[in-house]
Amino acid sequence: MKAIVLEQFGGVEKLLVKDVPTPGIKSGEVLIKAKAFSVNPVDYKTREGKGAAKRLTLPIILGWDVCGEVVELSNNSKFKVGDIVFGLVNFPGEGKTYAEYVVAPAEHVVKKPANISEVEAAAIPLVALTAYQTLIKEGKINQDSRVLIQSASGGVGHVAVQIAKSVRAYVVAVASGKNRDFVLSLGADEFIDYEKENFADIVKDIDVVLDCVGGETALKLVSVIKDGGKLISLPASPFDDKPNTINPTVETPFMLVHSSQEDMQIISNLMQSEKLKVHIHQTFPFNQIKEAHQLLEFGGVRGKMVVLV
Repeated sequence: MKAIVLEQFGGVEKLLVKDVPTPGIKSGEVLIKAKAFSVNPVDYKTREGKGAAKRLTLPIILGWDVCGEVVELSNNSKFKVGDIVFGLVNFPGEGKTYAEYVVAPAEHVVKKPANISEVEAAAIPLVALTAYQTLIKEGKINQDSRVLIQSASGGVGHVAVQIAKSVRAYVVAVASGKNRDFVLSLGADEFIDYEKENFADIVKDIDVVLDCVGGETALKLVSVIKDGGKLISLPASPFDDKPNTINPTVETPFMLVHSSQEDMQIISNLMQSEKLKVHIHQTFPFNQIKEAHQLLEFGGVRGKMVVLV
């Protein structure tokens, strides 16, 4: 089979399309003939040798999101050959979805609803699970919650706005002005253009902040959070190596998304009921993975990018 292999950490030139053996499955696994996979920031950061790369040994096949057809399964699988499934595979381990065939634990994927495309299904898992696990499971938001989402037009952000609205929370969305109409169309109650406005002067009494930027921006967000509220920064809290002296009552939990069939089924149900949609910024053919990485790393991507297999 064809796979995109990383033999050395570095730039996009390290992504090599190679012929490798088609993997076999073990008990509890399914073999998926991939239709599409998506590209996420964790992908290019891992390519560079950062973050998740510390847990991996070269050579590796990158990728965690996938949608495809089940072509082989073990005896105890609840799926059948021919089912179209999607999910986040083995995160935070090795997903190996940049390939024509992907082995996945059956408990990491769900059947694709008929009303969403294979491209949409491939785009959604990591970003939706991140938003759901941070806002709903950790943040415990509800209809009485005030939520601020930083980088609300990005992959995680635009999905997070919709997930917060699915429980009727009040959503303040922060993004660049060019994305105002897009973000408001997702259901945000309030929009702040970070290029022209200072959110600290506009909002207060926020229960949960989902920050997809980090750094100094995350530090500034503490001032808008009510006592006892939460700042959830991706990929890491700005207070990992120092105390929160700005407002010590604000919790800053560490969150790392994880593969979960139970959570994926909730995401699938939201998509089936059209309460959640994913915006596709661009699709790429398999042999243009380098271009996909470059655009995600350096461009202003709205929503998600997907590679067709």
